[in-house]
Amino acid sequence: MWKEENNQLKCSFEFKDFIEAFAFMTQVAFAAEKMNHHPNWSNVYNKVEITLFTHDAKDSITEKDRKLSKEIDRIYKS
Repeated sequence: MWKEENNQLKCSFEFKDFIEAFAFMTQVAFAAEKMNHHPNWSNVYNKVEITLFTHDAKDSITEKDRKLSKEIDRIYKS
């Protein structure tokens, strides 16, 4: 579930193992590239932490972030 915190959208995702986490990140990377809007994220083994905000909007949340978060949720559930 996405949380709005300090002008950022944040969410954590957990997977069975590193391979599943990396596959998820790869799918998100392709979606983000198509949108030309890229996440700040980290990965430790089976956990992926994602933070979304828009640099061009003084590091605040915009519709770009909301759209990407919905696409990330779609990828996670598929």
